[in-house]
Amino acid sequence: SITIEAIIRAVALKHNLQPNQLKQKTNCRDIARPRQIAMYLAKDLTPASLPEIGRAFGGKHHTTVLHSIHRIEDLRQKDPDLNRVIQSLVDSLT
Repeated sequence: SITIEAIIRAVALKHNLQPNQLKQKTNCRDIARPRQIAMYLAKDLTPASLPEIGRAFGGKHHTTVLHSIHRIEDLRQKDPDLNRVIQSLVDSLT
């Protein structure tokens, strides 16, 4: 089964980051967007609750996780490149 850690590793690799960078407090775009993608995938591919996902990302509040999920859902409707990135991540994890 897919774990949040596996998702974090896959997203970090895809974006040339270290997995622990996705758990940092920083909100610089180069890290925040991949973190949002990873949170979105964690909700989609694991049975984890929003608070559990938040804890896995360095203690983020569950509302932050929810915002990330909604943000990626919105962006996916407008951005075919993002859809391709997410699909390739899903394919690499399953």
